[in-house]
Amino acid sequence: MAPTRIIIDTDPGQDDAVAILTALGSPLELEVLGITAVAGNVPLELTTKNALRLVELSGRLEVPVYAGASGPMRGDLVTAEQVHGPTGLDGADLPEPRLTVQSESAVDFLVRTLTEAVESPVTLCTLGPLTNVGMALTAQPAIVGGVAEIVMMGGGCFEGGNVTPAAEFNIYVDPHAAEVVFSSGIPITMMPLDVTHKALVTPQRMDAFRALNSGPGDAVAGMLSFSERYDLEKYGDAGAPLHDPTVIAYLLDPGLFSGRSCHVEIVTEGPALGMTMIDWWRVTDGVPNAMVMNDIDSGGFFALLAERIGNLP
Repeated sequence: MAPTRIIIDTDPGQDDAVAILTALGSPLELEVLGITAVAGNVPLELTTKNALRLVELSGRLEVPVYAGASGPMRGDLVTAEQVHGPTGLDGADLPEPRLTVQSESAVDFLVRTLTEAVESPVTLCTLGPLTNVGMALTAQPAIVGGVAEIVMMGGGCFEGGNVTPAAEFNIYVDPHAAEVVFSSGIPITMMPLDVTHKALVTPQRMDAFRALNSGPGDAVAGMLSFSERYDLEKYGDAGAPLHDPTVIAYLLDPGLFSGRSCHVEIVTEGPALGMTMIDWWRVTDGVPNAMVMNDIDSGGFFALLAERIGNLP
């Protein structure tokens, strides 16, 4: 079977880094057409640089990186250095990248690639704010025909929010882009906090990355050791949630997850700005527009991540 053609849209971020390395360590299943950077966890200059660093770390130097939106479709950018550190990848001592970003913008790359992909649609893997995808859909709505599905990390249902009581970070940063995406008619598989808060980085799971005895394994262990300090203080659990790699893990082994098809609306104003209103109990007549996951085989998930990152040199 031919590998699934994907584009990774991302704001790296330590958890984004684990997702990207997992995808690049799975060439038989996933063909990464490009990585599109967006502002989110840290500003665009750093997310773009971090994407280049991760491509170099993986050894997959043929994968192009594109710089995208430097802020949301409306309003001011919100970032999360308090979680990820000033570089976004604190905890891993990665050198300045030698690779350079593509001259084509991320939005133009998305429009061009998805316009050409009608006969062989592409899966979009979104790990950050949905600004690049929202802008591409606004610029050229016909690109929906080139998208097989969007698998995204974002939102929350029973878990509420992690940046406000109502809103998860990725949606909160650009709720208007999220509204465009959820109204597009594209099939969406959603990995909300309800899933990621069940994927906890325990000391044993951290040790599995160190045991790889590789540059990528050591980098992952260092990054997760840094980022978990914030979540452990915030949540008080046995380990910190690992959010974005659920997107890639779903494409590699969907049986690790379970959920249901729901209608999802995005709140774009007021005190609940960025909330994903998920009709889990189907109490409205809203037409389902997303497969919302709410459970995960966390042991299988972490074993898969270690296996695929272990494929990298």
